[in-house]
Amino acid sequence: MSKILGSWSGMRKYLEEEMLADSLKGRIRYGCTSYGGMDGKCVFEICIDGKQFKRFSWETVNSYFIDKGYRNIKNPMTTAEYWGGEFFDLLNKYPLAERTEYTDEEFCEALEKYRNQEISESINSINPLIRMFAVLDRRVGKRTLVNLKVTPDNQPQWLWDLCVLRLLAEGV
Repeated sequence: MSKILGSWSGMRKYLEEEMLADSLKGRIRYGCTSYGGMDGKCVFEICIDGKQFKRFSWETVNSYFIDKGYRNIKNPMTTAEYWGGEFFDLLNKYPLAERTEYTDEEFCEALEKYRNQEISESINSINPLIRMFAVLDRRVGKRTLVNLKVTPDNQPQWLWDLCVLRLLAEGV
């Protein structure tokens, strides 16, 4: 995690206690796991009511590319082949707005932008990760949520599901 964002425990407290909408407190939990041998990479996750909802890691993005048929894989495959240059070419070819899976670095970059800009910019961001933080933010009221003109057609399904969760939690 970037030095700019500070410690994970502090960031988690910020997200879950300071910025999370009251209607979602106790239901949303953020997690961060770092495994030895991952070259400093992490796996971030969001859990809803104790169940994993969304993961953010290099592995989830690579699996997404494989599942979509963007990568040709063979079995068995070496680690070098799995993480070969084709993966990084695909990251550049398919920007955030065209994917439904995101790396831990993209998660951290979105979190940093969310923290350093006005909530009105975040809720209207083209970056789905920044919008995710904003949808869960206590500063976004019911009227703003209703007026977002958010539909399953104009954002990833997972983000639509979070919007619905927030609206239901607010009694809208």
